[in-house]
Amino acid sequence: MKTKGMLKLVLTGVLLMGFTSAFAQGSANDQADVWSVIEGEWDLQEKGDANWADRLLTDDFTGWWNNSPAPRSKSSTKMWNRVNQMTGKMVAHELYPLSIVVHGDVAVAHYLYRSAFQSKDDSIEMSNGRYTDVLVKTDDGWKFLAWHGGND
Repeated sequence: MKTKGMLKLVLTGVLLMGFTSAFAQGSANDQADVWSVIEGEWDLQEKGDANWADRLLTDDFTGWWNNSPAPRSKSSTKMWNRVNQMTGKMVAHELYPLSIVVHGDVAVAHYLYRSAFQSKDDSIEMSNGRYTDVLVKTDDGWKFLAWHGGND
């Protein structure tokens, strides 16, 4: 009798661990996918890709940089990206992930960065900062809904 009860308990535990492991793996996959989109966005900016915002920002995106007086829409972000590309280019960056939380089709990522921007006169400005990004899962994959951060 005790053996039968113990066997049921062990089997239930194994099934629950398998379910929990599968659930955690799905969450880890989502976190990895979100981080890949964030890294990809920085890589596209460093490469000078002028169309990254069209592909990676939702139409109702709003982002607030530390040095901006107010949040910017997708169109405002695209305009300021063009201005930045006229004044110089990012030549290097490194990202330091802190946390990524995924709830269904919404993800929040916190991370630090270090970047180097080379102006047209060849001077290089180094900057450190932090970002919080909010992404949503769409039919086309994860896209940025909002972000806040910038230079410290």
